[in-house]
Amino acid sequence: MHDDDLSVIETADQFGEPLDFLDSARSELPPPNPELILPLLTDPDPSKRMLAARVFCELQDERAIAPLIDLLHDICPLVRVSAAYALGKNTSPDAVEALIELLKQDWNGYVRKGIVWALGNGGDRRALNPLIHAVKTDISAVRLWAASSLVQIAKLEYEDAVATIAPLIEGLREDSVAAVRGNCAWSIGQLCREIPSNVVYAKAIDALIEALTEDEDLGVKDDARSALLKVGDPRGLQMIEELELEGLI
Repeated sequence: MHDDDLSVIETADQFGEPLDFLDSARSELPPPNPELILPLLTDPDPSKRMLAARVFCELQDERAIAPLIDLLHDICPLVRVSAAYALGKNTSPDAVEALIELLKQDWNGYVRKGIVWALGNGGDRRALNPLIHAVKTDISAVRLWAASSLVQIAKLEYEDAVATIAPLIEGLREDSVAAVRGNCAWSIGQLCREIPSNVVYAKAIDALIEALTEDEDLGVKDDARSALLKVGDPRGLQMIEELELEGLI
């Protein structure tokens, strides 16, 4: 699995907002009338299936969930990615296992990027370990969005937050892509606001301070600074003040 996979169907910035891909096709979309769009989800023409799925990226209708799950197995990657995003809007426990299985198997990076976004929106604990695995092993664009999606699930349960912070710290310290490290910093900051001040919390703050002082990328430094400010941790605030006085940030 390589970042080149994304170039098959995505020419814009691979780290852009997940639903930005809709903008270029918005003028092609049929009027958002579910009675007219639902039959197109099973149309023999793949372009019609794709456009129908894209409509449900903005339109919610429970009747669309079953056919959208079926479209996750479509031969066309454009259809699969559109179905994944649509299931991120039309969330259902029934879709979680299908999305997780596709995340394991799909060769296309853009499809996997849509899947991790959808899993985060679904907020189902079954997605926690697959998303942690994606943060550690997938291509950079998927790692970035998996880090954000993890927060949406992990913040709901203390034990999930604890399990999630360690791989996020690893990503913040070791990921080769600055945008991914920055998203890990943001995610760690979000989780620190949900857990008590304990050993896990302290390690997370240490990692944010380390990124603030040692990361070579100014964007990552800024993300770490923002995370520390939002958490309001005294050690973090003191370090920010000292660095500002020395003109280092």
